[in-house]
Amino acid sequence: MEVHLSNLMGKLSIDNGASDLCDFSLAEQNALSEAHGITPSTSPDYLPILGKTVNYIVAFVLVNDANEILMMQESRESCRGKWYLPAGRMEPGEKIVDAAAREVLEETGLIVEITTLLLVETAGGLWFRFVVTGDIVGGELKTPEMADSESLQASWVADVSKLSLRSQDIVALINYGRLYKSTISVALWPRAMLPKPKAHTKSHLRLVLAIRKRATNRFHILYSEKQTSHYPTVEIHPERSIYSTLIKFMKEIFGADLPQHKPQGLFSVEHSPSEMASTATDGICLTLLVLFRPPLEEVSLIGKYVWEELQPEASHELEKLITAKHALIGLSVLR
Repeated sequence: MEVHLSNLMGKLSIDNGASDLCDFSLAEQNALSEAHGITPSTSPDYLPILGKTVNYIVAFVLVNDANEILMMQESRESCRGKWYLPAGRMEPGEKIVDAAAREVLEETGLIVEITTLLLVETAGGLWFRFVVTGDIVGGELKTPEMADSESLQASWVADVSKLSLRSQDIVALINYGRLYKSTISVALWPRAMLPKPKAHTKSHLRLVLAIRKRATNRFHILYSEKQTSHYPTVEIHPERSIYSTLIKFMKEIFGADLPQHKPQGLFSVEHSPSEMASTATDGICLTLLVLFRPPLEEVSLIGKYVWEELQPEASHELEKLITAKHALIGLSVLR
């Protein structure tokens, strides 16, 4: 399993065996709700299908050397003349990077190469926005004379506060992009993380739970021993926030009195559209690093889970990753 962690820290994908290996499914979550007298509102057979039961949005944040942001002016009647980041809904059959590049070309006239996934925003388990950045490799910046149904124009903007924005929600994304731009050149950790092309029938949150052992000061990682050894994995509940799903799952592992912990960010995002139209689903898998505050000696486990001690080199690499800036993909859970 330590090889899996090394792959994650090296920005590679991991293989947990079956793509949809899961410790806490929707069926099990529903059974727990029923045991507490709560009638479940989501079918255990829920499947994420793009445009029907789940929405994936892409947004592109690019900061040039003058600290200007690439912006586009909306042409849609409902928000005509307003400004926004190049963004839009993914279409069935699209990969995240392809959707982002398409939106940028349509709305700004520029051809871009997507280089990294900056941030994932979630609102419940039905709405995800994948925020990416990249490099311009061609095209021509759209002028007012080139206006079409996609946008009126595109422009580099130094102060977006002077614009009439379609929504203020992109301000946080712009700030995140500028912070990334200002720190990546001196970052201690290589940062180029693209979505992993791996198909999932359902949507899962995979946990890398890290804790120090007081006696050795080394990190330990938690593994599930159900079926086969793997990172603890929970099916994302479509009607709850990611953090609500996380808390409920962790209570299944550690009991009601959860140890202090902090989500650090995402190691990876896995997604690939199904090639079979008859069984097309659009599941994703988010691999989240969670760091515990108390030492291992003070934390109890419930069920088939075990701590595995990392070797000194791997423990040191994990320490570097935790302290480095932008070493992980950001995760923002919206209310």
